[in-house]
Amino acid sequence: MGNQKITVTPAGPYLVSGDVPLNQAVIEPDENGDSEKWGEGKVYDAGSSTYALCRCGHSKHKPFCDGSHARAGWDRPETASREPYREAARVYKGEAVSMLDREELCVGARFCDRGLNAWNYAMKSDADHPEYAEAAVYEACNCPSGRLTAEKDGELIEPELAPEISLVEDTAKGVRGPLAVKGGITLVSADGTEYERRNRYTLCRCGKSRNLPFCDASHFESEEMQGLDE
Repeated sequence: MGNQKITVTPAGPYLVSGDVPLNQAVIEPDENGDSEKWGEGKVYDAGSSTYALCRCGHSKHKPFCDGSHARAGWDRPETASREPYREAARVYKGEAVSMLDREELCVGARFCDRGLNAWNYAMKSDADHPEYAEAAVYEACNCPSGRLTAEKDGELIEPELAPEISLVEDTAKGVRGPLAVKGGITLVSADGTEYERRNRYTLCRCGKSRNLPFCDASHFESEEMQGLDE
């Protein structure tokens, strides 16, 4: 995990340090428009091992900060809970796997809605239905925010993710999504407090989330986030 870090600056951008790769992650839908898999998009050259990413939604140079937060008078404080994920998660128990859920972290990526949906797959999973456990794990591991995490024998099941930041491109909805942060990159609050280190989380980049700095799917209502990044 090294020294890669994201720092929330007061009333300003996310300051990324430690030479973190920056790219696009594209939600690829199936023929019904449901989220099926993740595809690769553009790779960005940040120009430096340290760079600043917009979190107010007003930048004309997205995903990078161009100082628009100051001109717009944007100044919204962090409101997210500091309670550890497991302690506040609701648990949906199944015989083969269980599903942990932190609802406030939802970003509307919709991988959890395939088939029976992630919660039902977990609760119905047993020795006679290994396909349900497999589906539950697949859907949970594709949740970019880490809202959903499958659990087996007391251990959380996490995908193997290299440290990077990906701009979520929601092709089915035609909107720019959050910053998907992967691989256990440290997140530091504007007050200097480190958030719980997680394998995956999503940061708001429209500036409208009610769970800052994390995304809560407010980008679907943001004019600044309509249309995909070029």
